[in-house]
Amino acid sequence: MVTDLGGQAGELRGVRARTILHVDLDAFFAAVEIRDNPTLAGKPVVVGADPKGGRGRGVVTAASYEARRFGIHSAMPISQAYRRCPSAVFVAPRGREYAATSQRFMAILNRFSDAVEPISIDEAFLDVTGSAKLFGDGRTIAEQIREAVRREERLTASIGVAPVKFLAKIASDLRKPNGLVVVEPDQVREFLNGLAIERLWGAGPKAVQMFRDLGVSTIGDVSRVPATVLERAFGTRMARHFAALARGEDGRAVDPRHQRKSIGKETTFLEDVRDRSTVEATLLNLLEAVARRLRRKGVNGNTVTVKVRTSDFHTVTRQAALPQPSDTVEDIWPLVRELLRKADGTSLAIRLVGVSLSDLSRQGEPIANDAGQLRLFQPSPERRARRIAQALDAVADRFGDSAIQRGRAGRTRPTSPNLAKAQRR
Repeated sequence: MVTDLGGQAGELRGVRARTILHVDLDAFFAAVEIRDNPTLAGKPVVVGADPKGGRGRGVVTAASYEARRFGIHSAMPISQAYRRCPSAVFVAPRGREYAATSQRFMAILNRFSDAVEPISIDEAFLDVTGSAKLFGDGRTIAEQIREAVRREERLTASIGVAPVKFLAKIASDLRKPNGLVVVEPDQVREFLNGLAIERLWGAGPKAVQMFRDLGVSTIGDVSRVPATVLERAFGTRMARHFAALARGEDGRAVDPRHQRKSIGKETTFLEDVRDRSTVEATLLNLLEAVARRLRRKGVNGNTVTVKVRTSDFHTVTRQAALPQPSDTVEDIWPLVRELLRKADGTSLAIRLVGVSLSDLSRQGEPIANDAGQLRLFQPSPERRARRIAQALDAVADRFGDSAIQRGRAGRTRPTSPNLAKAQRR
């Protein structure tokens, strides 16, 4: 059994150990709903229902710990969640409230360090090595953060404290909710020895099975497998990656410049849709919202991904790069429509559709590949697209994102968009 580790700080392989925190808000979306509606406290709460509050055709975005006891988890179809717990309270996501709460949460973290790396809307890494003189050691800082989150946001946070990111992330997961686990540098091996191999970063179901075939059941076991055996099983790069993590080595620094990897939106239809023009109009509507978010964040997207899920729950994604990074529908839509046609290779009805932009770059900055070259002068079509986008943004800012839509997008009947964590996007 893993316990809360104490002891004096030490050295990790001859390098001065850093103090890294991983802070994760517990069951974030569900917790916000319970905070704002105290009558939900103690009840199984499922976030992700359709706007009418019925059983819905979407997927679970989040579940309270009471709901999780029934086996309900994120990405599960709402209908399945209902079958598992008909008495659960099903609520529609409130993206704006979650975003506002996340902003305040990140502001709390920034009080304790200028090295804060957001990972998703409800979790972040902090390097507090240089904060000890002001706020105390890692455990003390973690306790102050948990208290600030509880007092100011009426939410709970689980925190892991360790000399590297990998260990801090694992530690924060061990005692949810409202947990605090500290891993001192001189007890890293002891901490890892008893952890199940499933907790090894980068080890998916296939890798876990391969480890079990090698007789490996814990992270500690990995360090006892000869390097040649690991390389035959996983290849040189992944073998070295797994071996380093099993020794507690993770050279990644906390990067406060970390940017969100992608911006996207998807929706599940209230009823499966066979009319492809309706699917296309819905995708255009989603792209409008994604482009607006790109502009609000001041970034351009370079890679476009379209996602389609058919009535038999088969999911297909197609991806391609834009000729030039952009944040306007006029630039992005032709490629989105082409990818939709490539992804939709069936006559089955469509259950879900989505679009996302990745390889993000700040507007005015070149991207890190050869996908495009900055232009000195914008041709008039681009200036016109920019003016249209700015006009649409102004309307949305005043009257809401759904106040204006292109073409026949308003005739579609999708559910509220599914919200996902982040690390995931």
